[in-house]
Amino acid sequence: MNPSTKRILSTIAIIIASVAFGVVITADLGLMRTSNAQSPAIQTTSNATSVAAVTIPSFADVAARVMPAVVSITSTEVIKMSDPRNKSPFGGDPFEFFFPNPGQRNPRGGRTPEEDDERKQVAGGSGFIISPDGYIVTNNHVVEGASKVQVHWGADENGTGGHTSEAKVVGRDAATDIALLKIDAGQSLPSVPLGDSDRIRKGDWAIAIGNPFQFENTLTVGVISAKGRTLGLGDQTRSFENFIQTDAAINFGNSGGPLMNINGEVVGINTAIRGGGAQGLGFATPINTAKRLLPQLRTGKVTRGYLGMGIVDLNEDVRAGFNLPVDTRGALVQTVESGKPAEKAGVAPGDVIVEADGHPITSNRSLIDYISYLPVGSKINLTVIRDGKRKTLTASTIERTLEADKADPTKVEEAAPARNKLGMSVQDLTPALRTNYGLADNITGVVVTSVKEVSPAGDVLTEGDVISEVAGEKVSNVSQFRAAIDKLKSGQTARLYVVSSTGRGGPALSGYRFIHVP
Repeated sequence: MNPSTKRILSTIAIIIASVAFGVVITADLGLMRTSNAQSPAIQTTSNATSVAAVTIPSFADVAARVMPAVVSITSTEVIKMSDPRNKSPFGGDPFEFFFPNPGQRNPRGGRTPEEDDERKQVAGGSGFIISPDGYIVTNNHVVEGASKVQVHWGADENGTGGHTSEAKVVGRDAATDIALLKIDAGQSLPSVPLGDSDRIRKGDWAIAIGNPFQFENTLTVGVISAKGRTLGLGDQTRSFENFIQTDAAINFGNSGGPLMNINGEVVGINTAIRGGGAQGLGFATPINTAKRLLPQLRTGKVTRGYLGMGIVDLNEDVRAGFNLPVDTRGALVQTVESGKPAEKAGVAPGDVIVEADGHPITSNRSLIDYISYLPVGSKINLTVIRDGKRKTLTASTIERTLEADKADPTKVEEAAPARNKLGMSVQDLTPALRTNYGLADNITGVVVTSVKEVSPAGDVLTEGDVISEVAGEKVSNVSQFRAAIDKLKSGQTARLYVVSSTGRGGPALSGYRFIHVP
């Protein structure tokens, strides 16, 4: 064998030996990294806690089961263009609710001004069938004021085909924005099961199906982002808002469609979206709200219990202002309406309601829900904390009316926390000041005539507010006010009972404000 051949064979042998040695070393010492595609089913975090790998499921089976029960709703309303309300259910609120289509106008001439003032407005929304005999749940704002409602059902998974039926509005509830429709399809219809919205948790899968921008049977997926959201959409809904927030894409036209869990059960009714270009902010009415109302919606009328008092949640300032233990849960009574059941039962502003018929009250939301779903005329035992002592009062519910919603004292803003120094000027109420600030003759106390912007007063008071109580002491003039203020100690959270006039002839808003004494 010549020298050249020997050198070639030697080089090959060295290369083979090196590769073999490298494989042995890396295998023994575990130096080879597993690729991402080969990640183990159990991952270990830095603190040695084992976390199971998450497998993202397919939602195709859920879609195939549910989509046949999701319908498209078209409502037609004849409106007067001179009516500033038009079709907007909540005025100029930044939350929009459905996708309106411009009304069709006949171009023929010779119309009188009165005829020209009328237009047909067509709006679209979604809904879902809850029983084979054709009952459909949707949002009230989708059908409110409509002269004709049509339901398109039976479309295939691509949103084509199907049938259109005239729908009857069986029942509506503006307070929760829920409506029940009925169609006669002449056949048994597919329906979707109703789940339990109380059991859902933040982070659970959320599936929305509807007809955004008239694209039928559109499915989007996200998670439950939050529960118990309030949006302040309007007078009628304000006391009953309890929305589920989701990042499953909800767009114009999704209103009334179902928000479902991973099992294909409806847990919410898609109701509102956040305008202004915000992403991932959709809101749904909990399905348990609809389940409670369905028996009444089928009869065509929803009635609610009412006691006539304004309540807010307890917060840190409320507990400090009333010297309550830090773990106290309940609802603070801000106002009591004259002649209503709460007043007749002896409920007073400053009472903290902690139980209703022995059921713990954890928030104003839980108390509103409990009272609202009681039949009219029901007796209710309220356990309150007053001056540090527990007391039980008995009231009988009356029917909640639209007027009660408009005058609902729960609209009083909760006190903002005050962190800086006191700074305000007050005067005795005079006829001139009453006129200047639009204050009724029956309002008593001292009127705030100026407020330093950067101060504790600036955080909770505005010019024209009337203070009638300081830390539990009634005040009707400046001398009494100063004496009550002088008793306050540094670091104390003092409660003030304040009446704020709207200045527009409307009802005054009253309630407790809380101020930190420097």
